[in-house]
Amino acid sequence: MQRIISLSIIIFMGLTGITSAQNKYDEVQIITTKVADGIYMLQGAGGNIGVSAGEDGIFMIDDQFSPLTPKILEALSIISPKPIKFIINTHWHFDHTGGNENLGKMGVVIVAHDNVYKRLSTDQFMKDFNRDVPAAPKAALPMVSFNDEATFHMNGLHILARHYAHSHTDGDSIIFFKNKNVIHMGDIFFNGHYPYTDSGSGGSIYGMIDTVADILRQIDDTTKIIPGHGPLANKQDLQHYHDMMVQVVDLLAPLAKKGLSIDEATKRNPLKDLNDEWGDGFLKPDMFLKIIYPTIQAHNKK
Repeated sequence: MQRIISLSIIIFMGLTGITSAQNKYDEVQIITTKVADGIYMLQGAGGNIGVSAGEDGIFMIDDQFSPLTPKILEALSIISPKPIKFIINTHWHFDHTGGNENLGKMGVVIVAHDNVYKRLSTDQFMKDFNRDVPAAPKAALPMVSFNDEATFHMNGLHILARHYAHSHTDGDSIIFFKNKNVIHMGDIFFNGHYPYTDSGSGGSIYGMIDTVADILRQIDDTTKIIPGHGPLANKQDLQHYHDMMVQVVDLLAPLAKKGLSIDEATKRNPLKDLNDEWGDGFLKPDMFLKIIYPTIQAHNKK
């Protein structure tokens, strides 16, 4: 299973670039899992990478952190000797886009939703962690961006990228390997852990619930799902994740309607029955509650 790194540490490492951070990356191993013929999942530090490898080259989903690019390229060379043709970013967060600059300089065509381009090309502020994120250099920016959908026809596959608004962020794409019954959900799906919804970037727990419900209607019991974080999953895992998010809202909405502050809500420990199963990711229970509760408060004021 992928080693989960605290997002606050990820942000610190991504913004400082100090030697101790590099040492953290030195310890990371890239683990390759075959998902289907020609389809792979790579895990290291940061978001899970999806790969289609075949006669036309390599199609890659996300690229983790810049210092890991050599290790990722080595892992890809074992899968295929072909070059990387495209990389698509599922969203703008730098544990999914950190390798963009390296790959862009190699001539790889970077693709993402329009909102990913907008956020990568301008300074951002992650309010949940009080962190400034500077604009990415030109080589790291998508060369192609799209609005609703984009389809790649390569390696004998039809690979569909579809935008789902206001889920994890405002720029999330889910990637469908239509011929293989495989999907990559990016950070709309944290398998086995509380999700992070970046409300400062247009994310919402309500959007996450709606998006996951839509995906559940499109897949079957044989679908293989690459999550943004966590192990390879199936429909049952995704349904369990959806049910958890619905339960979180059901538990917190009454407290918000009563006008309880975040401190008052936290004291009641409303997620106590969920924390043992879901609270061992990078968002510990109190931090998850702190991030999610304001969205639920705002929703109940409408």
